[in-house]
Amino acid sequence: MAGKRRLSDGHQGSALAIRVTPRSKRNKIVEVMADDTIKVRLTAPPVEGKANQALVDFLAEVLGVNKSRIEIVGGATSRDKLVSILDMPAAKAQAIILQQIEEN
Repeated sequence: MAGKRRLSDGHQGSALAIRVTPRSKRNKIVEVMADDTIKVRLTAPPVEGKANQALVDFLAEVLGVNKSRIEIVGGATSRDKLVSILDMPAAKAQAIILQQIEEN
């Protein structure tokens, strides 16, 4: 589900493949698909970066990290995005996301 990368300053981070469905009834992590992409529903519309900002805000809340530690590094104008989370090992991100799915 999540890749691990080592940054030049010694920090570890996770890379998550995410598929966004905008204009949903509520923000929710729906499932982990067969290709390890995380399916996320957001209430925000896909205009003027609103869905991207909502994704960053939602992931920060779910993962318990500062918004500044999350960055969309690929797919900014696509439903399929690559999101970087600094200072969080991949295993921890996976565990939190799976727990979130079970709670919903």
